Amino acid sequence: MAAGPRATADTAPAAGAGEVEGEHIKPFTPEKAKEIIMSLQQPAIFCNMAVDWPAQHWTAEHLSEVLHGKQIRFRMGMKRTDTVPQFETTCGYVEATLEEFLTWNCDQSPLSGPFRDYDHSKFWAYADYKYFVSLFDDKTDIFEGVIWSDFGFPGRNGRQSTLWIGSMGAHTPCHLDSYGCNLVFQVQGRKRWHLFPPEDTPFLYPTRIPYEESSVFSKINVVNPDLKRFPRFCKARRHMVTLNPGQVLFVPRHWWHYVESIDPVTVSINSWIELVEETSHEVNCRYLNRAVSALFDYYRTSKVVEVQAMRTNREHMKKEGLNVHNYMEMEQTGGHDLSLGVVKQEAASLFGPDLVPVILTSEELPSKTGSIFEGDGKDFVGEDGEHSGKLHCTKRQRMMSKSEDAIVEQNASNSNMAPSQTLISTDDLLDCLLNPQVTRIVAQLLIQGRSLWF
Repeated sequence: MAAGPRATADTAPAAGAGEVEGEHIKPFTPEKAKEIIMSLQQPAIFCNMAVDWPAQHWTAEHLSEVLHGKQIRFRMGMKRTDTVPQFETTCGYVEATLEEFLTWNCDQSPLSGPFRDYDHSKFWAYADYKYFVSLFDDKTDIFEGVIWSDFGFPGRNGRQSTLWIGSMGAHTPCHLDSYGCNLVFQVQGRKRWHLFPPEDTPFLYPTRIPYEESSVFSKINVVNPDLKRFPRFCKARRHMVTLNPGQVLFVPRHWWHYVESIDPVTVSINSWIELVEETSHEVNCRYLNRAVSALFDYYRTSKVVEVQAMRTNREHMKKEGLNVHNYMEMEQTGGHDLSLGVVKQEAASLFGPDLVPVILTSEELPSKTGSIFEGDGKDFVGEDGEHSGKLHCTKRQRMMSKSEDAIVEQNASNSNMAPSQTLISTDDLLDCLLNPQVTRIVAQLLIQGRSLWF
């Protein structure tokens, strides 16, 4: 099946506009689309980016004709809603053609054939992760029907894609992909996505299943959770969206997702993309040395200015009437909240009718409470008996003020006393990475960090 040539434009798009493809005006150029993908920290839906893709017009019936009797492996699951996920290792499997699947899916339960043991009213079927290169090995022209290059990845098409076809109720258990991010093009029917950010991993009770090296699964059925057995799931932040035909969903790296088909037949195309470009060891060392050089320059030229600015900023905040508690939070985060706000603001400016964010769902579980980072409103007392609560931090302020004064005086008296820079070699890296003391410190930090979640 020939994909057909793409229309081309005679004129270039105006600044800030999308590509002009014949009569189709795309909201983002490939360069802009990739820039957005590289900057997004949350799932989002691209609209009007695949309007001219030949795959836009594919259906399960059409693919059945193209495959012409090709055997496909379908995963069979029960149409039930209990609290136990239906992992791949607990499902049945059927080798059948797409035509046989469509016949069975029309509620024509056959007395013979591959689906004879599966009553359509009780089971769903799902052909997932079917690589184009295996399905269409003798029809490579179909690869051109999927044009991921429109998202800034030149040369990427159906050859680097997988095909998903399922019946109503078919789903994948909640999991995260251990590598890359996802671009998912919905072709036919609709799928509902339940997504959770990587930071919620401790609340999703991660586990591995045998023979599955590319994914980490949740022990929870997120659409019917057992909160007595998995109480921390109440803290998880669910983002839910329904993906419609023609839309492309971007799923960032390590976002958890549970995907279910909500129409009689669903067809979607998926591509995993590794956004981190691989570089040689020599280039990595060069980057590291540049970073070290910049650090030494910073020590020599800007430390005094930075501390003085911090002191001036503190006095300014006091004059503005900021309370002590808010000021403590800003000091403890080192200004990260401000930078995070800028990032969120920049990301928000990208959204519009052609790029829709997948937001936190307003549907909360009955027992769901606030974040684990919320305090109880009480003051805390340190080991020395000194109050360190919201309204008792004068001692800490005095200590920080003295510390700042010492830094300013030291740098003012000898601003060139930054340690001398030496070239970092491969041996230096190995000495650091394999040093038992470094390993011990990293292990302790990991344990302490994990204890905050559990």
